[in-house]
Amino acid sequence: MRARLTSPLATVRNIGVLAHVDAGKTTVTERMLYLAGATHKRGEVHDGTTVTDFDQQERERGITIFAAAVSCDWDGHRVNVIDTPGHVDFSDEVERSLRVLDGAIAVFDGVAGVEPQSESVWRRADRHGVPRIAFVNKLDRAGADLDAAVESIRRRLHPAPLVVQLPIGREDGFTGVVDLVGMRALVWDGDVCQAGPVPDDLLAQARQRRRRLEEAVAELHAGALEEFCSEPSLSEATLTAALRDLTRTGDGVVVLCGSAYRNRGVEPLLDAVVRYLPSPLDVPAVRGQDGEVRPADPAAPLAALAFKVTATATGRLTYVRIYSGTLRKGDTVLDAGTGRTERAGRILRVQADRHSEAEQAVAGDIVALVGPKAARAGTTLCAPQAPLLLEPPGATEPVVSVAVEVRRSIDGDRLAAALARLAEEDPSLAVRSDAETGQTVLSGMGELHLEVAVEKLRRDHRLEVNVGRPQVAYRETVVRGVSGLLYRHVKQDGGAGQFAHVVIDVEPLEEGGFAFASTVTGGRVPREYVRAVEAGCRDALAAGPLGGHPVTGVRVTLTDGATHTKDSSDLAFRTAGRLALREALRSCELRLLEPVVEVTVTVPDDMAGGVLGDLTARRGRISGSRARAGAVVVTAVVPLAEVFGYATRLRSRTQGRGTFTTRPASYAPAR
Repeated sequence: MRARLTSPLATVRNIGVLAHVDAGKTTVTERMLYLAGATHKRGEVHDGTTVTDFDQQERERGITIFAAAVSCDWDGHRVNVIDTPGHVDFSDEVERSLRVLDGAIAVFDGVAGVEPQSESVWRRADRHGVPRIAFVNKLDRAGADLDAAVESIRRRLHPAPLVVQLPIGREDGFTGVVDLVGMRALVWDGDVCQAGPVPDDLLAQARQRRRRLEEAVAELHAGALEEFCSEPSLSEATLTAALRDLTRTGDGVVVLCGSAYRNRGVEPLLDAVVRYLPSPLDVPAVRGQDGEVRPADPAAPLAALAFKVTATATGRLTYVRIYSGTLRKGDTVLDAGTGRTERAGRILRVQADRHSEAEQAVAGDIVALVGPKAARAGTTLCAPQAPLLLEPPGATEPVVSVAVEVRRSIDGDRLAAALARLAEEDPSLAVRSDAETGQTVLSGMGELHLEVAVEKLRRDHRLEVNVGRPQVAYRETVVRGVSGLLYRHVKQDGGAGQFAHVVIDVEPLEEGGFAFASTVTGGRVPREYVRAVEAGCRDALAAGPLGGHPVTGVRVTLTDGATHTKDSSDLAFRTAGRLALREALRSCELRLLEPVVEVTVTVPDDMAGGVLGDLTARRGRISGSRARAGAVVVTAVVPLAEVFGYATRLRSRTQGRGTFTTRPASYAPAR
C-alpha cells in the first residue's frame, strides 16, 4: 500500500472534457490551462485564440472538431486533458478518447441542463466505466439555475448527483460559490479567488445543503454512514474520502458550478479533479482479449493503445495511451493485430499542436509517436517478447454519403491518396467506389462531418473537387422469411470441381444485425463447411434485392446439406451460402429502412407553431415539447434525409432566432 501511495503514477490524472456542443468545454479547458500556468493568456473561442481548437476550420466554425490533448500541473499532480468534440457528427472522436481515459469532467449548460449530446456522451462514458464529475457552467447567464440543471441530470442521466457547492448570486450577480465540503466562501474578483467565511445571508441555506449532502453520501457509503450515525456531522476528511470513493465506483457524481468564461469556479474544479478522479493506479488493470492482465507498472512489459492518428507538416503522429511498461525513444514495438514490428523513432509530449521531445514514456502517459507507419486508431503496440492484444474502440457505421470527383482528371490518383489519408486519420469516414456509376463515394456521420472532410481535401491537399448531394445510408430488412430453401452449387470445368448442397431457413431478427445457426445432424455438413456457409451468408448481406443496400435484421439457419468426397471445399460451401441467401432474400418479404435522428429545436414561443408544422411536413414525429425561459424546446424524431438543409429553413422561419441539434436515433421503415 505504501509503494502505491508513493508511486509517481498516483499524481497523474488522465481526464477528458465531455459535453453538448456550446456548453463550454473548450473554454473550461482553456481556463484550466491558464490557471495552472500552462498558458500565459486566456484563449477565447470567439476570438479563435484557443490552444485546443487550433485547426483553422475549428476556429472559423467556433466548435471543436478534433480531440486535442493538453497537459498542465496542479497541486503537485500532472493533469492530462483531452478536449473532445460536442457535435454529434464527431461522436466517434469522443468514443476513441473515452477508451483511453481514466476520468472525465461532464460540462452542462446552466440554462439548458442536460442536452441531447450531453446524454449521448454520458451513456458512452457509462459503457466504458469512466468515472465523472459534473460542472454546471454559464451560471452568469440569464435563466441559469443550478437546481434545475441538477434535477435534469438526476432525471435524464439517473446518477446520484452530489452537489458540493452553492452559488453566491444569480445570473449577472454570480460572483462565487460556497464550498459545502469545507464550509467556506470562494469569491472571484477578476482572476483572483479569495477564500473567506460563508456570508451571513447564505449561512442557513449552506448548512441545510451541507446536511442534505451528508445524508445523500451516508445513504451510499458505509464508512460515511457509520460516522453520520455517531457524530453530529461528517468531518471534511470523511466527506472528501467518501466522495472520492463514490466517484470512482460510479455510485455518485460530484456536482460543481461556475462560469468558465468569467473565470469563476475553475480552481475548485481542478481541485476536484485531483481530489476525486482516479489515477492510473485506481482503475482496473488493462486486460487483453485473451484475458491476460497488465498492471499500471513502468517495470511491466509494454502495452499501449493507439487512439488517434494525424498527418502534420512534420510527419505522421500516432497518439497512444501507455497502460503498462516503459517506451524509450528508438524502441521496436509489435503491432499485436498484424504481427508487424514498428519503430518509435521519437516520443513527443503533446500540447495540442505543439510538441516537445521526451526520451521515454511510462505507464499512465498519453504521448504521440513519430515512426510507426502502419498503426491505426485501435492498434495495440506492445513489447515484441510479450504480445498482448487490447480491445479497440468501437466504430459507428456511416449514415450519410456524398459522391466526390476531381475537376481535373490528372488529379485522380491524388484524390485516392488523399481520401485514404482521411480515412486513416478518421475511422468513422469510409471510402468506396460505386460499382454501377464508377463514382468515388465518401461516407460519414453527418453533413458537417462530410463538409469538414471535403474542406480538408481542398485546403490540406489542394484538390479542386466537386461534391454531390448528400445521400443517406439505407438498409433492407426481412419482414417475412422463407423455410427449406434448397440450393445446389455444382461446378465442373476440368480438374477438381465444386460441390455444395445446402438447405436454409431465413427469418426476421427483431433486434437487428445478423445471426447464424446450424441444426444439421449426423455430420452431413462438417463443422468447417458450416463456418464457410456462414461466411458466404455474410457476403450476401452486403447488397439486398430491393436497392442494393446492406441487409440487417436477418437470422439464417442451416438445416441440411450434403457433401462430395472430392469436390466439396470451403470455397464451394461459401459460394453456396452466398448464392443461397441471395435467392432466399428474393423470395422473402423485405422492407426498406432509413436512418432517423432525434431533433431538438429551441425557438421563441411565438414561433413554435410554424416550426411544429414544418417538422410534421418533414415526416417528423413530435415526441415532446416544453417551455423554457421564453422559448419552447421541441423534440421530434425525423428521417435523416429530411434534415438536410434544415438549418437554413429554420433560420428563415425564426428570423435567425431558432437553433437545433440532432443525434442518431435508429433505423425505421421508410415511408
